[in-house]
Amino acid sequence: MKVIINPLLILLFITTLNCRPQKQGAFISKVVYKSDDLRITQITEDSFVHTSFLQTNDFGNVPCNGLIVRNGNEAIIFDTPTNDKSSEALIQWIKETLHCKINAIIPTHFHIDCLAGLKAFHENHIPSYAYFKTIALAKENGYVVPKNSFRDSLNLKVGDENVITKFFGEGHTKDNVVGYFSNENIMFGGCLIKELDAGKGYLGDANVADWSSTVESVKKEYPNVKIIVPGHGEFGNKKLLDYTISLFNTQ
Repeated sequence: MKVIINPLLILLFITTLNCRPQKQGAFISKVVYKSDDLRITQITEDSFVHTSFLQTNDFGNVPCNGLIVRNGNEAIIFDTPTNDKSSEALIQWIKETLHCKINAIIPTHFHIDCLAGLKAFHENHIPSYAYFKTIALAKENGYVVPKNSFRDSLNLKVGDENVITKFFGEGHTKDNVVGYFSNENIMFGGCLIKELDAGKGYLGDANVADWSSTVESVKKEYPNVKIIVPGHGEFGNKKLLDYTISLFNTQ
């Protein structure tokens, strides 16, 4: 039997295939804002790393990371930039470019690379939250103090999604907490987590003996984490947890 092939049907079939949605590739990070004092890098559809700089005696001019997560027209920020000027620039960028209301600023420990720009947030009427030990240590050191405290963990809404902040144990400091944005399985590890190949860094307030076990607890709590942002350096994946555990393993 002779088979007649209709060219119009073939063309229709090819067109239909081309119209089907293609599998989305990995998000390519890109710098979306840059000044002398502040850099903002988009690393997923709804997450951005903000990086500011802190001049130190021992480590030079240190880049310091924080994380912005958004959902809908709302955002939550982990750690302030290193001064009020950079914080003000960050706040205005989120409002004017992302068109988001900032629901919270959450310093992840009491050092100035986490809360030195807190005054600008308070002046913009943005709620601040911190682990109760962070608040006590900020008061003790004469820093601007976060206004709302929590014990163990804090669960806040950003749009329709949850943002969890939790204390797992001592490490870089006795008050270091970790932030997690479940919508994108992204973690802000702060200074508790080290970038790959980093040294141990500043240990003046550290509990080196507990550091590895604390990060082991973090790893167990979030087995599905895909992206981890450390307090300093490049973001990565679960390898940052394993590297930090190994770096401070005293056994």
